[in-house]
Amino acid sequence: MASTSSPALPLSRLDFPVLFSAGKTKIVGSRVRFGRTRFRKHRISHSIFSLYRLKSKGFVVCSVSTDNPAEDRTEDMILSSKSSDPQVQSCMWTWKGYSIRYQCSGNSGPALVLVHGFGANSDHWRKNIPVLARSHRVYAIDLIGYGYSDKPNPREVGDSFYTFETWASQLNDFCSDVIKDEAFFICNSIGGLVGLQAAVLQPQICKGIVLLDISLRMLHIKKQPWIGRPFITLFQSLLRNTAVGKLFYKSIATTESVRSILCQCYHDTSQVTEELVENILRPGLEPGAVDVFLEFICYSGGPLPEELFPQVKCPVLIAWGDKDPWEPIELGRAYENFDSAEDFIDLPNVGHCPQDEAPHLVNSLVESFVGRHAISPASASTTI
Repeated sequence: MASTSSPALPLSRLDFPVLFSAGKTKIVGSRVRFGRTRFRKHRISHSIFSLYRLKSKGFVVCSVSTDNPAEDRTEDMILSSKSSDPQVQSCMWTWKGYSIRYQCSGNSGPALVLVHGFGANSDHWRKNIPVLARSHRVYAIDLIGYGYSDKPNPREVGDSFYTFETWASQLNDFCSDVIKDEAFFICNSIGGLVGLQAAVLQPQICKGIVLLDISLRMLHIKKQPWIGRPFITLFQSLLRNTAVGKLFYKSIATTESVRSILCQCYHDTSQVTEELVENILRPGLEPGAVDVFLEFICYSGGPLPEELFPQVKCPVLIAWGDKDPWEPIELGRAYENFDSAEDFIDLPNVGHCPQDEAPHLVNSLVESFVGRHAISPASASTTI
């Protein structure tokens, strides 16, 4: 979820978003050309909208050290899911000496890794994990620096630590060490950059990518207007290197501020629940979260989506909320012209975080996409 995927709250509508029914659908199709191949361009529209309320089911915490906050949250992490849904586990994985929190569910089917956006964490996929786990092995990971994963101090690990290359390596290593298989990456906001970068670095791991409102990175150094570049650099330095940054963070890391910002990026504000606000805010109050937040909002380098797309060999499905105020769909449409882009889906009346605001739409898209590209059951799974 977010731009330029600690509670991440936007400094710019375009570049710093935080994250932040089962009903009948009607498909309206039109012809659109992608490279040399013609695909159907779809717009999913609601004819009946009724988000189903499902029975709750608890989490199980696996391999969590006694001083890890995730352990204290075991009873709090309750999913709305059908009683028949697979159990969701919250676990810890040690990566390069750091503790990484992830959630998993499902025992069979293709592997999916859900990658959150800026300021979010794996709890942002709570409406997707149990549903997708009925027919997939589902993993949702907290990128290092976010959620309940470790948050090493940027000044101690160096300026090049909190980058898309680091998170992409974390994602690929997770597939190799934990899943031990190829996987599909399902990504929101800056998580989309992570997924694309991971697929470029180790293409043998990624079977396909679903991008949900990928970050456009409008404050990237290459996109900054030349006349504003000195001011942006000065502002970033002020936040990162003076007390102003922590004072600013303190002002936004509150229940009221998080709720307000979520209501900006969710078109259907009824989905901004107390549970969601708590899920975003609580990890951002942990030691180290403020430093990661300030480090990332000063990160104006690294790759752009348009630089990664041409290098990606696997199929990519792009879905976009047409009411996203931070990553305008009109700009996102440019990505549908890359050869790896299989399709571009408009999600009507949905904001920046479709997986949470309209999970019934996203879950169906993911299941359909994975079904088209997963190896057949008769084929042997590739172990990595």
